[in-house]
Amino acid sequence: MNTQEPLQLLGGLNAQTFMRRHWEKKPLLIRQAIPGFKPILDRSELLDLAAMDDVESRLVVQALPGKEKQWRFRHGPFARKSLPPFKQPGWSVLVQGVDLHDERVHALMNQFRFVPNARLDDLMISYATDGGGVGPHFDSYDVFLLQAHGRRRWRIGRQKDMSLVPDMPLKILANFVPEHEFVLEPGDMLYLPPRYAHDGIAEGECMTYSIGFRSPSKGEVAREILERVADQATEEAGSAIYRDPAQTAVANSGAIPEAMMDFAQLAMKMALRDPLAVRRAMGEYLTEPKANVWFAGNDETAQGAVRLDRRTRMLYDDKHIFINGESFRAAGRDAQLMRALADDRCLKSTEVSRLSAPAAELLADWCRTGWMHVEP
Repeated sequence: MNTQEPLQLLGGLNAQTFMRRHWEKKPLLIRQAIPGFKPILDRSELLDLAAMDDVESRLVVQALPGKEKQWRFRHGPFARKSLPPFKQPGWSVLVQGVDLHDERVHALMNQFRFVPNARLDDLMISYATDGGGVGPHFDSYDVFLLQAHGRRRWRIGRQKDMSLVPDMPLKILANFVPEHEFVLEPGDMLYLPPRYAHDGIAEGECMTYSIGFRSPSKGEVAREILERVADQATEEAGSAIYRDPAQTAVANSGAIPEAMMDFAQLAMKMALRDPLAVRRAMGEYLTEPKANVWFAGNDETAQGAVRLDRRTRMLYDDKHIFINGESFRAAGRDAQLMRALADDRCLKSTEVSRLSAPAAELLADWCRTGWMHVEP
């Protein structure tokens, strides 16, 4: 992607300028980011997804005036007859990860790959009847809110008081203080950085597409890396057992000997002595498919142009290629071509023909598992 080229998607800013001025800093309202935009999925198609077992969906029914504690929330799947009638105001269905289930939605999300793929998470579609919303709240991640159908009124603000309404099924801000208000129509888009409070209310029936970005916590990253490193810990640390021939008799038998603590510290140090262990574990974690993702195997062979399946996650660093939770060492021309595959999500037939025999066999294996497909 040419990051210096002005993009209508970003209101005429180029990607570099947007990232410098707005990313994780301040909101941006973009009128007609996608002129003439129409919903990719109609209401019926979206609710069909919400009825599927392998699709994450949620129903939010707004409280009636004066009865704030009567908000209702539940997880799908939802049979159509279990949803409120369309004429009933104040309810929403949110369908997560629609890009995993529809190639057209996946293509739309690809327009946001000026942000590293490691951060791009998924595209959620929310359908709401008149007055529907999820209440004033904040997210811990960046989000682009693209209006697809109808109108939605957004109120946003730099909230200082993050206290929540108690005893609620949703995380609704107790003392929301909006600073700006916008009405978005189809094709308009609003970018919000993390923890920027917002409240979107449907004005009539509407659909909004939310392009979200993953923001893992330090604790989550540490847990995921340690779990992956643990698989190799025995091999790296060795099988030597703890011994203490110089241990003296003790009066306080409940105290852990310092020598045993030192033994544990040394074991951890040896388990992590491979300088690439953390990088390898991080890449595997970031490309791990979501829990509800599965791939259908086929008999395709990597001959001709190939493209990654829309559900495939592929990243790289300077030593490895990562794909769907697995890691491979790569160097030279193979590494260059694999990185191009991760960046562009496809390779031309001329590029595939330049791969070494082992790399070509790897692509063939990915085709057989359904991680990628041969272009017709």
